[in-house]
Amino acid sequence: MKMSNLFFQSLREVPNEADSISHQLLLRAGYIRQVAAGIFATLPLGLRVTQQLETIIRSEMDVLGAQELRLPVVQPAELWQASGRWDSVGPNLARFQDRAGRDFCLGMTHEEVVTALVAGIVQSYRQLPLLVYQLQTKFRDEPRPRSGLIRTREFTMKDAYSFHTDEASFETTYQTLYDAYVRIFERCGLNVIAVESDTGMMGGKAAHEFMFLTPIGEDTLLLCGSCGYKANQQVATFEKPRAASKALETLEKVATPGVTTIEALATFLNVSKAKTAKAVFYMASPKAGEESFVFAVVRGDMELNESKLSAQLKATTLRPATAEEIHAIGAEPGYGSPIDIKRENVLVIVDDAVAASPNLVAGANCVGYHLLNTNYERDYKTDVIADIAAASDGDACPNCGAAMRAERGVEVGNIFKLGTFYGEALNARFRDAAGELKPLTMGSYGIGVGRLLACIVEQYHDEAGICWPQQVAPYDLSLVALLDKRSPEVFEVAHKLYQQLSEAGFKVLFDDREESPGVKFNDADLMGLPVRVTVGKRGLGRGMVEIKKRDEQERQEVKLEDLLEAL
Repeated sequence: MKMSNLFFQSLREVPNEADSISHQLLLRAGYIRQVAAGIFATLPLGLRVTQQLETIIRSEMDVLGAQELRLPVVQPAELWQASGRWDSVGPNLARFQDRAGRDFCLGMTHEEVVTALVAGIVQSYRQLPLLVYQLQTKFRDEPRPRSGLIRTREFTMKDAYSFHTDEASFETTYQTLYDAYVRIFERCGLNVIAVESDTGMMGGKAAHEFMFLTPIGEDTLLLCGSCGYKANQQVATFEKPRAASKALETLEKVATPGVTTIEALATFLNVSKAKTAKAVFYMASPKAGEESFVFAVVRGDMELNESKLSAQLKATTLRPATAEEIHAIGAEPGYGSPIDIKRENVLVIVDDAVAASPNLVAGANCVGYHLLNTNYERDYKTDVIADIAAASDGDACPNCGAAMRAERGVEVGNIFKLGTFYGEALNARFRDAAGELKPLTMGSYGIGVGRLLACIVEQYHDEAGICWPQQVAPYDLSLVALLDKRSPEVFEVAHKLYQQLSEAGFKVLFDDREESPGVKFNDADLMGLPVRVTVGKRGLGRGMVEIKKRDEQERQEVKLEDLLEAL
């Protein structure tokens, strides 16, 4: 490709809207352009990288015997209603009606569609296991798109789905896909780790996420350097410090004027935060149109984990309760406890560390007052006792007790154990060897292609621009001709090299533009092709051209006739 014909434009200034390195460099180097918030056009350079990534993904899927198909972006509401996700998934699911008033949505994932498709084709255990996949457009109406391709509204995903007769067959395939994902990311040159994760709106029993560690990541991961425990904070557990066993002391109301935070309370009463109980108020919806008040209690030295809370409640949405809603149950913001509140339509859920800690300081549900020596069971009852506390940096590993570290990460892939949920919901059944009808067991496996591309840029760049790994670069090399009207032979030699290198199988981006050397070198570094070959008047006078690797400072000169071998 000649750059004089390439559809691109490099930018010297960092766009104001670009809030991450990958966002900045992909815009500046002419790989993408923003069309709307979270919606991007992929330009020719960006598409070539995308195709390189898709080739790697396809090769790893095909070797497993997976069959590629293409499912519709537009999906009928009936399928999502059958699974229950039409009501349980929030506004991220883009819903609309056609001209006849029928409900549809834009696919943010394809479990329902593919399960319904398989239900109409697979009838017998002899047709299983089955593994299908696609590279397809998805749409999620994200409220806060950010970081360019890291969090978008429209994106390309490789999503695969497996169907099985039983759990044993599924577990074999799950491990096979896990291993394939490790190979895919290795081949793309991206450093990732696999962590336990929340199943979220996908449902099912368990899941793993493949995480690229980076400070710009939205997820917090808890990692144990001692035993290898790795989990997303959404599901991470930890060994909670045990409270000393003590006799239950007398409940006592004390004045605490202006003390509305745990930090202020611990200071005012000269106690540790571990001796306090923190009240957190929510309104939870098990399905659209229904809400219940949730009174959650964690120990003052810990933070509430909303993902754990949602999982315990099986809530589709969770929002902070308003002051009016808190007052309506007889509680007081800043001074709340579950003691003597109105229990109608109120769910009290207590962290297991609170239930095991005697004589905690808690709110008195009265402005300016707290209660000393509150005790679960003696002073108040609960509907649920569960682990709803968030693991944090320095907390003890649940497996070995060593201190864990917290890291930020971006999810580039995920795999889910869905069980028989979708098989039962969409009546996807097969006949086993005995002729009995049974629901299909299912797995789901995704990779965000655009996010993968962006994370590779986050890992491979320097102050001058992108440094693509060879295996995913849009072109193998940049051929730069330093044009001089007084030396037409430079263009002639460069053009001949362009043809020779292309015929030899190299993918060459030939900078034949009438621009200054500085502009050409800057653009070459910005675009990040693995190797730059420079043809100039001075070198040609000695029969030489210059070679430079993008990720190295050293330059070398080689004879024209030795260039092919050197490359």
